[in-house]
Amino acid sequence: MRTTFPWRLVKFVSAAALLALPLLFALSGWTESEDPFLPSLLPAEDYRLISPQSYRLLLDQPHACRDRSPVLVLLVPVAPRDAAARRAVRATWGSAGADTLTLFFAGVPAGEDQGSLLQEESRRHADIIQMDFVDSYQNLTIKTLMMMNWVATRCPDASYAMKVDADIFVNVFYLLELLRTFPRTGYITGSVIRDGRPRRNPDSKWYLSEEQYPEDYFPPYVSGAGYVFSADLARRISWASGFVRAIPMEDVYVGLCLRVLGVRPVYSRSLLGLRNLFEIRSLEYERCSFARRVIVNGFQPAELQEVWRDFSRGHSSC
Repeated sequence: MRTTFPWRLVKFVSAAALLALPLLFALSGWTESEDPFLPSLLPAEDYRLISPQSYRLLLDQPHACRDRSPVLVLLVPVAPRDAAARRAVRATWGSAGADTLTLFFAGVPAGEDQGSLLQEESRRHADIIQMDFVDSYQNLTIKTLMMMNWVATRCPDASYAMKVDADIFVNVFYLLELLRTFPRTGYITGSVIRDGRPRRNPDSKWYLSEEQYPEDYFPPYVSGAGYVFSADLARRISWASGFVRAIPMEDVYVGLCLRVLGVRPVYSRSLLGLRNLFEIRSLEYERCSFARRVIVNGFQPAELQEVWRDFSRGHSSC
């Protein structure tokens, strides 16, 4: 007789309880830390703004990891209207690894109803998760925490996860090889930004007021174009979000959560240290150059599919 279901239920309930701790503490009135070297818990109203528990799941894939423990879960944030980008990912790196699982995460469009379109697409592909917050640049932090929460509660036995944008080329073949050398816990890697500063110009897309972020520098963080982390960090980042006030720059926000956890992101370079494996610039395609990188930035859907046709056939000869 199978006994796996009760154990998985216990793990699911335990993970959900851990993720709810910051909100429970905030609701109980514990908003100040007794240790002056630790951050304070957010007020309840601030935490509700960013917590995935504050929003309703419209589409979910609760059984995606029921009968498997993926080595790598690829978490792709998309706008509801980005059907072409989703098709391109499914036709390329999104289905290239037997040990990978690719999922798309979306909010709801402002001022228009595309829910029925996503429902049909979800029925066909079973790879879309959607919550009822407005899908916008300002809400990317909510979407990132939605992804972290999903991994922690729906796929707790995964080994690694990767947050990656839909316009990125991902060399899944090389990445799966690299994962064998990565630590299994407390690890995050990508293109690390160590000298980031808040933009104080109100005309900037990345404007942050001193009220939103009073510090002069950001802690080290990984570029949001694409980064890889040990799956245990999904639960830990979800927990740390209870201490970090929301800002719209989701990659910086993850860096702030990592600071709470005492986890430093690792810059992913080639053995000789001369090549950034997570290339956040746009590069002209060259098969063997791409074979020695994990990601390259800046591809339209048709371009990504064209490049992938050549790369998937010939990368092993590089």
